[in-house]
Amino acid sequence: MLTMLLMLVGLALLIAGAEGLVQGASRLAGKVGISPLIIGLTVVAFGTSAPELVVSIKAVFDDQAGIAIGNVVGSNIFNILFILGISALIVPLAVAQQLIRLDIPLMIALSLVVLLMALDGSIGRLDGGLLFLGLIVYTGFLLWQGRRQSTPTEPGTNEEKSHHWARDVLFVAGGLAMLVAGSRFFVDSAVVLATWLGVSEQVIGLTVIAAGTSLPEVVTSIVAALRGQRDIAVGNVVGSNIFNLLGVLGLASLIAPAGIAVTDAMLSLDLPVMLAVAVACLPICFTASAINRWEGAVLMGYYVAYTAYLILAATHHDALAGFSALMLYFVLPITGLTLAVMVVPELRRNVQR
Repeated sequence: MLTMLLMLVGLALLIAGAEGLVQGASRLAGKVGISPLIIGLTVVAFGTSAPELVVSIKAVFDDQAGIAIGNVVGSNIFNILFILGISALIVPLAVAQQLIRLDIPLMIALSLVVLLMALDGSIGRLDGGLLFLGLIVYTGFLLWQGRRQSTPTEPGTNEEKSHHWARDVLFVAGGLAMLVAGSRFFVDSAVVLATWLGVSEQVIGLTVIAAGTSLPEVVTSIVAALRGQRDIAVGNVVGSNIFNLLGVLGLASLIAPAGIAVTDAMLSLDLPVMLAVAVACLPICFTASAINRWEGAVLMGYYVAYTAYLILAATHHDALAGFSALMLYFVLPITGLTLAVMVVPELRRNVQR
């Protein structure tokens, strides 16, 4: 009971800290004239991914690398399948052309790069350095692009402006402090719970911790969609996934003395699934430049299936073989055929234009 209570306290601190960080940083970014899409891809995405960053780095220092990489991979799968799925079920999501032309293809490419880096059994310090350098370049490009497309507006007197700036900086600092404290409670409790249940750290990282640290993204995307800020809703997910790969995994593997070990199970299932859902995101967003409700339902269904597979595999359940055959020989081919049927007419319309 005490472990569960500490885990809930840690999760509450993570969510509250991310909320404070995002609110403060979003207002600071808005004051210098950055567009909603760029805010979604940078400030909001990076802010809501701060729990993944703190949790993964702490896991590395505590010699629990399985949690670090499981958290990143599980969060990326969760972000696309669950967050985009539930957000689209509530309100169909419009997708900006920049996401289709640049950011989603970049997310796919980075997922492939990480998979290739992991083929030797680890994400080494050199790999981490290259990934983190990529984050600096990507962020610099987005900020440069955002400043070209918009101009700052901030009404009010100089005294009011100074007060607002101080308040926003306080939100950012307080949010970071809560994230650090929350991550300690959450990771420690999750490891104790995993040991008690006899479940591997990697499975806990892929499920409980990945979903828990992604809750700020869930709340942010749903609220943004309901308020009509659909660029932020989708940009938050895509930007978070890019930040997880470049920033979280990059920094965690960079500071790990021997890099981060990658298990055979991660190589054979979870990393390919992360790449597959990133690839599937492109045709879903490309058709009509939107994610409709039925597409959101498909994404949600796949997340349920993925989680079910992890649980069946972890418990060595007799239903695993039949479940795997159903997904491999029926559900996946039907989904692939449906996406192809959707994309071909859209491509023809674009060619005719």
